[in-house]
Amino acid sequence: MTQPSNERGQGAAADVDLPTQYRPADVEGRLYERWVSAGLFAADPARDPSRPAYSIVIPPPNVTGSLHMGHALDHSIQDTLVRRRRMQGHETVWVPGMDHAGIATQNVVERELAKEGLSRHDLGREKFVERVWQWKAESGGRILGQMRRLGDSVDWSREAFTMDEPRARAVRTIFKRLFDDGLIYRAERIINWCPRCLTALSDIEVVHADREGELVSMRYGSGDDEIVVATTRAETMLGDTAVAVHPDDERYKHLVGREVELPLTGRRIPVVADEHVDPEFGTGAVKVTPAHDPNDFEIGRRHSLPSLTVLDERGVVTAHGPFEGLDRFEARPAVVAALREQGRIVKEVRPYEHSVGHCQRCETVVEPRVSLQWFVKVGPLAKAAGDAVRDGRVAIHPPEMAARYFEWVDNMHDWCISRQLWWGHRIPVWYGPDGETVCPGPDEEPPAGWTQDTDVLDTWFSSALWPFSTLGWPDDTPELKRFYPTSVLVTGYDILFFWVARMMMFGLYAMDGVPPFGTIALHGMVRDQYGKKMSKSFGNVVDPLDWIGRYGADATRFTLLRGANPGGDVPVAEQWAEGSRNFCNKLWNATRFAMINGAHVEGGLPAEQTTIDRWILSRLHAVIAEVDAQLESYDFAKACETLYHFAWDEVCDWYVELAKVQLADDRAPATRRVLGEVLDKLLRLLHPVIPFVTEELWTSLTKGDTIVRAPWPSADPARADRDAEGLVESLQRLVTEVRRFRADQGLKPGQKVAAALEWNGSALAPHEEGVRSLLRLTAPGDGFSATASLPVEGVTVRLDTAGAIDVAAERKRLEKDLAAARREVDQANKKLGNEAFMAKAPEAVVAKNRDRLAQAEADIARLEAQLSALPAG
Repeated sequence: MTQPSNERGQGAAADVDLPTQYRPADVEGRLYERWVSAGLFAADPARDPSRPAYSIVIPPPNVTGSLHMGHALDHSIQDTLVRRRRMQGHETVWVPGMDHAGIATQNVVERELAKEGLSRHDLGREKFVERVWQWKAESGGRILGQMRRLGDSVDWSREAFTMDEPRARAVRTIFKRLFDDGLIYRAERIINWCPRCLTALSDIEVVHADREGELVSMRYGSGDDEIVVATTRAETMLGDTAVAVHPDDERYKHLVGREVELPLTGRRIPVVADEHVDPEFGTGAVKVTPAHDPNDFEIGRRHSLPSLTVLDERGVVTAHGPFEGLDRFEARPAVVAALREQGRIVKEVRPYEHSVGHCQRCETVVEPRVSLQWFVKVGPLAKAAGDAVRDGRVAIHPPEMAARYFEWVDNMHDWCISRQLWWGHRIPVWYGPDGETVCPGPDEEPPAGWTQDTDVLDTWFSSALWPFSTLGWPDDTPELKRFYPTSVLVTGYDILFFWVARMMMFGLYAMDGVPPFGTIALHGMVRDQYGKKMSKSFGNVVDPLDWIGRYGADATRFTLLRGANPGGDVPVAEQWAEGSRNFCNKLWNATRFAMINGAHVEGGLPAEQTTIDRWILSRLHAVIAEVDAQLESYDFAKACETLYHFAWDEVCDWYVELAKVQLADDRAPATRRVLGEVLDKLLRLLHPVIPFVTEELWTSLTKGDTIVRAPWPSADPARADRDAEGLVESLQRLVTEVRRFRADQGLKPGQKVAAALEWNGSALAPHEEGVRSLLRLTAPGDGFSATASLPVEGVTVRLDTAGAIDVAAERKRLEKDLAAARREVDQANKKLGNEAFMAKAPEAVVAKNRDRLAQAEADIARLEAQLSALPAG
């Protein structure tokens, strides 16, 4: 199909202020600032209480972060939802903000200090925290400006930060309530520890990766007491306090309850029976180091074993002896060498691949470590979070993700919430001179002279309050009354277990059993075009800002949303972004053409409409209904596909081309109005996905102030016109078949060919001029002699292609197609003539074979007619 042009436009041509080409850089920044300054994104909880409320809080990006493809996808989905609801008349609020990102931010500032030859300890806690706030003011939060470039329609007046005073008050309030209810406690437990950041880590801050290691089998005890255990961490054997076997393992029943000698230490340790042990793994016996392994810690608790810490907070051996002072990775081969020297090594396996946890921030291997920490008792909170989904108060979309959610909340361990950092919400607990403990409320002062706990809270603790702390909780604000619970949470499935579950727990607890959102809409990860995870090491990371700069924000958003199937990963490729840019250009050209030819939206639709006009209006309202259903089910990929094909294929490539004929005669006034109607509604449908180009085009076409608050189109079933749709579908098949013939003969799309059209009583006859325009067919003149004849849709198209068609090639093509059609007839007849098949096959299968037979017979008739019409030779 050709790009819309003005070659046929006449009569009502108008001056248009749209440039001949769309340049996103000339439009996007200007429009965004206009939207913000006009307050179009601002919410007012007191405005027209009859309007339904719609609210989303943005998953707060890290203050250290910048926009990446995952953010761009997440924000594009949310913006699409918010913009559509705004157009539907809802009172919408989309709350922006950032997370203080405790570990990441502290690391950034410490690196800055290191350049000056300083450490945080040189400054002291108070001065260091001041330095972090200074960094945040000067360098943090770049992502907020990048969100503007993407087009986020957030209410900037409500920008929040997890460390600002309102959020700090909310943190102190909920900590106090949980503490008083016995749901926060302090205890020695085994936790994830980073020897580089010197802090406990949450599960989400530990990244597991397969690493090549060494599985070593060691002999404990001797003689009848001998038992062999295997480990990848030989250095931790210095802290072993038992050997465990399965209670049903006949090999070791005689040893259960006895003691064996622990090599290199001189200690004797018991052999215990525990069902956790897998008798099929290794030797069926495992060493138990409760202070340095989470599974061993639980075995130790079940059997009242002592817990010996043999590695300090930096991963250095503290056990007295020859290994004291060695780093854990230095101690590992040294311990193996000492065991080998004593003849204790039974077997070494190299390589041995196993999963190893790393600190997400600094990539240091995480060390399981017993430590005195603060915990949330999650049992009742997690049960409430599970019940809210089970009883339907919260819907997870897509539904199949609910099983993963239940697996997590039903088996959740108590949550370690303390971090050994200086940047973050400090634990609001004070200790007295005699060991007393007090947790004052947010408006209370601690006793004079008491000392506050030095730890800070896990970043996820404050983030868990986000859906209600950003609306003013713990105060009973108008925002909280109007916008809580929020309407939907949009986030990646990768943090379903961590952030989502925590928000559910705290929201239900703080808000009297009301969950923080009605729907959890989960999307996948952005991957490259081959489905591979984006990684700097793979060299396939795409910067969305680069795409925005080269192709525009709309093209970037459309590319991401077009791949956003519910819950599925989203592949992207640069050529797809180029295609999205071309789509925006197509809209631009079509709208500009329409405006030049007088398209408008003034007054009602004409009572008298052509079949072509009735067809496009029928299709428009069908598409409105389809897109509504797809967006309601969070199927952004299908919605984008529906809009893309309607806009490009039906509006631009068919309707605009057919409208050119109508614009040249007395049908022009009605067609101008219908053309304006279709583009008006189409641009509104597209606006939530591609906001910038639609705003520029819509305001030019309609002379309206802004599309941002223009009413969302509604489908009118009365516009359905199957007769018009059927006729145009027939016309499309006619044109498509003739175009295929032309292409097969090597004729250029714009090359004109003389043709005689024999309508044979076809309902397409009144559309001859449109057919000729689409096919570049001229009327037969003097000396016309048909060299090819195509019977299509009851119409005979006789073409004079003398000198333009390779007759031999065309005959060969038709004969090949004819042979395939005859084979299809033979296969269908064999099945339909087979009594056994007809007796057993379902009616639907039989009907399908009959349809195939009828179609193949029709193809044979058509192809034989085309062959007979070819000139001899």
